Amino acid sequence: MARRSSLYSGYAQTRREAARVQAAQVRVQAAARREAERARAAYRRAQAAEEKERKRLYTESRMADVAAMNDDLDAAVKSLETLLAAALKAGDLVSFSSLKTPASPPPWQHFGLEQTEPTPVLENFMPARLTGLSKVLGKGKHEQAVEAGRATYEQVVRDYRAREEQRSHALAVARAEWQAAVNVANAQARRQHQEVDAFEADYRRGDLDAIVSYCSLVLEASRYPDGFPQEFKFAYVPESRQAVVEYELPTAELVPAVKAYRYVKASDTIAESARPQSQIKALYASAVAQVAIRTLYELFRSDKGGHLDTVVFNGVVDTTDPGSGRRIRPCLVTVRATRESFSELDLSHIEPLACLKHLSAGVSKSPAELLPVRPVLEFSMVDPRFVAETDALSELDQRPNLMDLTFLEFEALIQNLFTKMGLEARQTRPSRDGGVDCVAWDPRPIFGGKVVIQAKRYKNTVGVSAVRDLFGTLQNEGASKGILVTTSGYGQASFDFAKNKPIELIDGSNLLYLLAEHAGIQAKIVPPDDWKDPVADAREPHT
Repeated sequence: MARRSSLYSGYAQTRREAARVQAAQVRVQAAARREAERARAAYRRAQAAEEKERKRLYTESRMADVAAMNDDLDAAVKSLETLLAAALKAGDLVSFSSLKTPASPPPWQHFGLEQTEPTPVLENFMPARLTGLSKVLGKGKHEQAVEAGRATYEQVVRDYRAREEQRSHALAVARAEWQAAVNVANAQARRQHQEVDAFEADYRRGDLDAIVSYCSLVLEASRYPDGFPQEFKFAYVPESRQAVVEYELPTAELVPAVKAYRYVKASDTIAESARPQSQIKALYASAVAQVAIRTLYELFRSDKGGHLDTVVFNGVVDTTDPGSGRRIRPCLVTVRATRESFSELDLSHIEPLACLKHLSAGVSKSPAELLPVRPVLEFSMVDPRFVAETDALSELDQRPNLMDLTFLEFEALIQNLFTKMGLEARQTRPSRDGGVDCVAWDPRPIFGGKVVIQAKRYKNTVGVSAVRDLFGTLQNEGASKGILVTTSGYGQASFDFAKNKPIELIDGSNLLYLLAEHAGIQAKIVPPDDWKDPVADAREPHT
């Protein structure tokens, strides 16, 4: 019985011990599961935080993109608003000294040839000095070593001198070639500088080609924002000291159609808000006006030779008519400004469109819609054939010379011209200076009426007194318009007097164009050497 009880007690103890072990294992496993769950929860939290941070960074990057796009929009609009201000800050665009290209000789690249080798030293080839018993016992071998060292030294010296001779020769050749290249570069620079000096001399003395070339360089040097064609035609009439520019303008598409960008987080898209059409039209009209004033400013400011009394600017757009699909070149702004009237402007405080109105410019009522205005002077009327020709060319030229016509022939020519142009012209009386006086009628309704025409064959600039006389005749006749035609040109005083009056001044180049365009007559203007203008209207001094 006692034995059975002992066995039962052992068995129970084993069961209890196994239960404790199992409970301990359960506790360990539960702890492990809890730790794993905590780790998974921490991972999920980290993953969520990482995703949140990634989304935050992505949103910030998209918003930064939008901010950059809006900055670009603002910069584009700002550049259009400050076209004139940018030119006022730029200063002189072209100086003759800046046209000179400095000499650009090739760099010296043979520094290695300038480095000499160290001269061989005899001591470096001699054996060490004998000491102690070696002075007696090793004297023979030492003498042999000395002789061998001396022989080696002498060979090294010979090799050294040969290499130095080769180096010196190569250095001399390299220096000669380099100096020749330097001389060529300097000679090219001298020639280019001489060409610039000759160009400047021609410009200063009023050479036509030099003036045209210089003014073209000025316009080419003017920096505009991207999108501006920056193409132009330039002509100069020395007789009237008048420059004519036909400048190509961009279309209204230059103005950004988007007013602002906005990031929509929900759809991850960039939304656009359209710029109002009224703002687009206003920005474009202002830009067109600024280009006109800026071009006048740049030409007058750069006119160091004092050749430009008057500048005519025609701003045109080369585009496609959306209605017909044909290419068109409407003129959106046209202005004739004299140096005197332009110098009175304070350009840093003007409003561009108001300034053009002050200058009596013709400005499109809606530039964005390409509504044209009539140029004050068609560029094609500035005919290069009006340039004085040499005797040899005159002999080969078969065109009729207007200066060789008789008074009756010249009278018939002028009457025929204006008849071909649609006017009903008839002569009234001979002019006191040998010209032609006509009264004509423009049959067009509303725009038509009585027109007084005076034509003068002059060699020198027509004086302002002739323009005053025309205005007096216009008032006496009760005419709606007066036209003064000359074979020469007009000075600044004439343009100033005609400003805001119903007077049109046609110079020699314009007359040649009109004869070719409307009467089919290819003519020339070459005054004889002995030609004399009437004293009353002789050339006026230029101020």
